[in-house]
Amino acid sequence: MSADLLSMRFGRMMTEDFIVLDGGLGGELIRRGWPRGGLWSAKALVEQPEIIRSVHDDYINAGARVIITNTYSTIPSYLDKSGMGDSYLEFTERAGRIAREAADESGFDVKVAASIPPLSESYRPDLVPEADVALPIYEAMAACLAPFADVYLCETMSSIQESKNAVTAIRSANLTIPIWVAWTLKDQPGAGLRSGESISQAVASLSEDGIEAFLFNCTDPQAISHGIKELSTLTDKAYGAYPNKFYVPQGWTLDNEIDTEPRELTPEDFKSYADRWRQDGASIIGGCCGLGPEYISALAS
Repeated sequence: MSADLLSMRFGRMMTEDFIVLDGGLGGELIRRGWPRGGLWSAKALVEQPEIIRSVHDDYINAGARVIITNTYSTIPSYLDKSGMGDSYLEFTERAGRIAREAADESGFDVKVAASIPPLSESYRPDLVPEADVALPIYEAMAACLAPFADVYLCETMSSIQESKNAVTAIRSANLTIPIWVAWTLKDQPGAGLRSGESISQAVASLSEDGIEAFLFNCTDPQAISHGIKELSTLTDKAYGAYPNKFYVPQGWTLDNEIDTEPRELTPEDFKSYADRWRQDGASIIGGCCGLGPEYISALAS
């Protein structure tokens, strides 16, 4: 879908010529005192669902017009850590409902993006499950989220196979809700996806799948800047980005003892990057891990 068609579908929620996404949810929970690791953000759905709603509300009030469901960690591999893997659809449904209510009760024209995440660990193409394992889980999540979603967002996809698994399953579960795909890039500009595959290969791999927008997320903003320029030459679909605020060392997982390394990125820095991306044709922009409501406010204003 071109940026013009994007405007037709989402026109009333666009700020000037682009859509404002929300920021990081898991990182925002941590900043508000929620524990990292284990069940991570999924735990809040059981113990304190109102904190999830408050984060959605804060992003909407900051100017976000697309909010992303808290389903990044409602997957069997995370829930299995507490013996609740079989309940992943219950968690997924709860997260979808909270986001839908936040959007509908906001007083603004806000859409809900259903997060379809990696099924193992982020940034780890070596840990992507085989299709016969991934497809049933993704298909069930997509069907569960359909009543709440305006768009599916396959996010932090580290390889072509990971994004292909997610898209194939969604298409099997639902043929009407649009799909956006967001890849995570290596932090070195021009180095491609975390898998080492090129952006051009990734876009070509989904050329027959009717994807409505391509994005980059949870990635260094400089790498995104390089990727946006390349993407502008590869597709007539809408495209955009939502960066993170840390570097990911080799071998990192949510629960191991390897620490991520923070990068300096102020709201003003973020706004400058966003302005550059818009000049290069980006029409969907938001924040990922570490970018809270103050970043979205700087973007929207």
